Amino acid sequence: MDGAHGTALQLQQLPPASSADPVSEASFSYKENLIGALLAIFGHLVVSIALNLQKYCHIRLAGSKDPRAYFKTKTWWLGLFLMLLGELGVFASYAFAPLSLIVPLSAVSVIASAIIGIIFIKEKWKPKDFLRRYILSFVGCGLAIVGTYLLVTFAPNSHEKMTGENIIRHLVSWPFLLYMLVEIILFCLLLYFYKERNANNIVVILLLVALLGSMTVVTVKAVAGMLVLSIQGNLQLDYPIFYVMFVCMVATAIYQAAFLGQASQMYDSSLIASVGYILSTTVAITAGAIFYLDFLGEDVLHVCMFALGCLIAFLGVFLITRNRKKAIPFEPYISMDAMPGMQNMHDKGMTVQPDLKASFSYGALENNDNISEIYAPATLPIMQEEHGSRSASGVPYRVLEHTKKE
Repeated sequence: MDGAHGTALQLQQLPPASSADPVSEASFSYKENLIGALLAIFGHLVVSIALNLQKYCHIRLAGSKDPRAYFKTKTWWLGLFLMLLGELGVFASYAFAPLSLIVPLSAVSVIASAIIGIIFIKEKWKPKDFLRRYILSFVGCGLAIVGTYLLVTFAPNSHEKMTGENIIRHLVSWPFLLYMLVEIILFCLLLYFYKERNANNIVVILLLVALLGSMTVVTVKAVAGMLVLSIQGNLQLDYPIFYVMFVCMVATAIYQAAFLGQASQMYDSSLIASVGYILSTTVAITAGAIFYLDFLGEDVLHVCMFALGCLIAFLGVFLITRNRKKAIPFEPYISMDAMPGMQNMHDKGMTVQPDLKASFSYGALENNDNISEIYAPATLPIMQEEHGSRSASGVPYRVLEHTKKE
C-alpha cells in the first residue's frame, strides 16, 4: 500500500512539472527574440548616425586641397568607431534571434536617416512648405515603425543551438540543397544577362545582390551562433564547418558590395535603397525559413501577421526613399534652350536647335514618338553664297527650310 501510495504521489507531481516546461521555454525564447531585436535596432541606429557623421565630414572638407584631410578630423574617426560598434551589434543579434526577425529590422537605418536628414537640414522652411515637402517621409516613417512592431511581435520563436552538428545537418538537408540549386541557376542566368547581354536593369543587379546577401546572412548567423556558444564554454571553433561558413560570409559580402557599387554608378541611391531592401529582405527571409526552419511549428495567424508587417515596412521604406531629393547630374555643356530668345526646332518648322527641355546636353535629342520624322537628328544643310566684295551685306550662311517630302 505504501508503494502504491508513493507511486500515486509521483504521478500527481509529474503533470505540473511537464506543463511548466513549455511556459519557461516560451518566455526564454521571447527574451532571446527581444535581446536580438534590441541589438539589431541599436546596431542599425548607430550605423545610420555614423554614416551621417562621415558624410557631414566629407561635405565640410569638399573644397580641401588634401583629398585625405578627413583622416585628420575627430568627427570622421568617431563615425568609423560608431560604424564598427553598430555592425558588431547587428552581428551579435543573429546569435540570439531568428534570421527572419533580424533581416527586416534594417528598415530602422532608413527611418533614422530620414529623421536625421530632417533634423539637421540647413534650409529654413515655412510650416506649410515643410509639411508638403516631408509629408511622405512622415507617413513612411509611421508605416515603417508599425511594420517593425508587427515584425517583433509576431516573429517566429524557433531557437536552436548553433552547434557544428546542427549546421551540418541543415546544410545537407534536401530542402536547402534544392534551394541552393535553384539559387545557383538563377544567379548564373542573371549574371549572364548582366555581363553578356548588358541587362543593366536595377532589378537584375539588385537581385544578384539579394541572392548573395541571402547566403551572407545565413553564414553570419552560423558564425555568430558558434562564436557565442564558444564564449559560453561550448567550444565550436574546432569544427571545419565554422571556417567554411566564415569564408563564405566574407566572399559573399565582398561580391555583394561590388555589385552594389556598380548599381550606385547607374541609379539613384534612394531607388537602390528601396528596391534593394525589398528584394534582399524577401530573399533572406526565404533562405532563413528553408535553412534554419524559422517558421516550423508556427500557426497561420502569426505567419500572416509577420508577412503583413513585412509589407507595411516595405511600403514605409518606399515612401521614405521616394521623397528624397534626387541628385541633378552635372552637364558640362550649355543647354541651348535655356538661352532666352533662342529659336528651337519646333518654331515654324525651322530645323535650328532641338528643344532639350533643360534635361539634355547640347547635341542630344529626346526620344519622343510624337515628333515628326523630319526632326530626326541630322546635319544641318548649309549653303555658302558667293560674295565678291567685303562690303556685301549678304550673310555667308543661311538655313534651309525642310518639308516632309525632304
